[in-house]
Amino acid sequence: MTALAWLSPRALGAQGAHNASDIFEIGAQAIGLVTRVSPTIHGRPLTEGYLTQPAIMGQIDPWGRLFAAKVTLNLEGATIERGELNPGIAGEGYIDRRHPHTYLHELVLTSERRFGGDRTNGVSLTIGKGFAPFGTDDPMTRPFERYPINHHLAQILERAVAIGAVRAGGWIFEGGAFNGDEPTSPGDTPNRNRYWDSWSGRVTFLPWPQGELQASYARVKSPENPDGGGADQRKQSASIRLEDAQHSGYALFEWAHTGDYVGSARTFAYTSLLAETWARYDRLSGALRFERTERPDEQRLVDAFRTPIPATDLSIAGRSRWTIITARAAASLLNAGSFSVEPFAELSRAWVSATLQPSGFDPRQFYGSDRIWSVSIGTKLAFGMSHMRMGRYGLAIPGKPDSKMGGMKMEDM
Repeated sequence: MTALAWLSPRALGAQGAHNASDIFEIGAQAIGLVTRVSPTIHGRPLTEGYLTQPAIMGQIDPWGRLFAAKVTLNLEGATIERGELNPGIAGEGYIDRRHPHTYLHELVLTSERRFGGDRTNGVSLTIGKGFAPFGTDDPMTRPFERYPINHHLAQILERAVAIGAVRAGGWIFEGGAFNGDEPTSPGDTPNRNRYWDSWSGRVTFLPWPQGELQASYARVKSPENPDGGGADQRKQSASIRLEDAQHSGYALFEWAHTGDYVGSARTFAYTSLLAETWARYDRLSGALRFERTERPDEQRLVDAFRTPIPATDLSIAGRSRWTIITARAAASLLNAGSFSVEPFAELSRAWVSATLQPSGFDPRQFYGSDRIWSVSIGTKLAFGMSHMRMGRYGLAIPGKPDSKMGGMKMEDM
């Protein structure tokens, strides 16, 4: 279908019914944070401070979803270049520290066409840089500041993507192609010779307005080696997402699995189980998360929080299983117009054990203990539009057909 065919009088007429906030939105956020982890490496505790998750978001929809654009700039490369203490997490050359994301986190163009009397059914096309249609929402838009360590098992982000979505009643079908290579630095861009060498698909069922069931599958070519030739990944994900009708409570149950393959032979496999819940009462909110995730234990550089890029199977010394319980408490001190201030505290207890025997990595010897405590105290500042759910575009966004420019705000759940 050509763009002219989509440009119907009805679509053009919708523009006049929009007010300015329907057409254009912009927002920003940042979190000031102090984190203490004990122990980190060889029995040593560390206390560090950050300005983390600084982001600028914008959306524009001048033609009633005929063409809509979404952009997210992430400035973590300037504020947490060394990474953020996060025991157990791994990815993009960082280990036990969360890596900074790329400056251009998202830039996508989406075109929708809806059908039917209630305008629920339809099709959409999305192209740009963003999230592949796989897994669950990005952790940045979920209740916790601290990322779960299954981030690279449960999402595929910061890729050049081309995505088609179809919605029929309570069913949403997505398929997408993208580049397999992961970023290697905050300023990195997808390799042009890797465009569209990987693919994924996701099916979502909406049994009722506040419920979602999703299952997805992906084939990712050589994510750890930007030039290609590394191990490929086959990934699966399934989840249930629930919330109450007043948008004051939320729950997510998630399973994710990644296998590394050389040709048709599987070399390593990693599985994750996660459950989290969040609830708000007046200005107070609380959240609880349980996670059990396996991760590769890779060779470390002189900086023990870094691993070599590109990684190889020979650099994997073992596999560990992390069981983490995290609790969060927060209070909304100020919510004046478009500006909000939310101080919070998060407490985590992690248990780690080796899953391969014999193993070249002994967690108890490396960390000084198989139990790790983490505590974070911080304040989130936000202005303008709130972060929308990230990882879904066009018709793939659950919610009412007339929901404004991209679906539910995570703070409103």
